[in-house]
Amino acid sequence: MSGNHNETEGGVITENKALLDRIKNFARKHFNNAQVSHAWDHTLRVCRLCEKIGRKEGADLTVLLAAAYLHDIGRSGQDVTNGAVCHALEGARIARSFVYELPLSRSRKENIIHCIKTHRFRGNHRPDTAEAKVLFDADKLDAIGAIGIARAYLFAGEVGARLHTPDIKVEEARPYSEHDTGYREYRLKLRKIRNRMQTKEGRRLANARHAFMEDFFKRFITEYEGKG
Repeated sequence: MSGNHNETEGGVITENKALLDRIKNFARKHFNNAQVSHAWDHTLRVCRLCEKIGRKEGADLTVLLAAAYLHDIGRSGQDVTNGAVCHALEGARIARSFVYELPLSRSRKENIIHCIKTHRFRGNHRPDTAEAKVLFDADKLDAIGAIGIARAYLFAGEVGARLHTPDIKVEEARPYSEHDTGYREYRLKLRKIRNRMQTKEGRRLANARHAFMEDFFKRFITEYEGKG
C-alpha cells in the first residue's frame, strides 16, 4: 500500500501530506468548544499512536491518519446531550460529505467513515478493517495508563463529579453526574480495555499502561481510606 513506509515530517507521513493537512484543518475546526478531556491534543496523541501501530500492522496510513484526525469531530454532540448522542456515529455523519469530496478511491473513503463509526468502546459497531482496528486501539490506549487516569479525572471535573463516592455502587452511579468519578470510569470501562484490543501491537502497548493503572487505583483506594 502506498505511503506505508515513507519518512515522517512532524508526525505526518510525507506522502499525501497536503491531503492530510486539508483533513487536519477541517477536523480542528470542530474542537473550538471541546471539553479539555477530549480536546485537540487527544486527537494528536491518537494520530501518533496510529502511525506507530499502523506501521507495525501494515495499515494504509493515509486512510488511517485521515480517520484519526476526524474520529472525534462529533464529540461535542455527545457532551452537550450528556451522552444521548453517540459521538462516533455523529462524527461519521459530519465527516461523510467532506470525505466523499477527497481525491481518494471510493473504497478508501468508505474505510475512513467505517473507522470513525467503529472507534468507540461503548459503540455497537465492530471495527472490521485493519485501519479501523488500529484506530480503535490507538484511541483506547489514550484512555488508559497515566494519560488515561489524568483524562478520567479531567472528565470527572467537567461533569462536576466528586473525587470518590464509596457510598454508592459504581454500577448504580449515573453518567454525567456527581457520581461519575474517575474511579467509576476505571471500574466500568478502563480496566476492561486491555482485553478489547484489536491488534498485536496494541495489546503489547496496553499491557504496561494497564499495569500502571491498576497500581494507581489500588493506591488511590488505600489512601482514600486512610490505610497508607
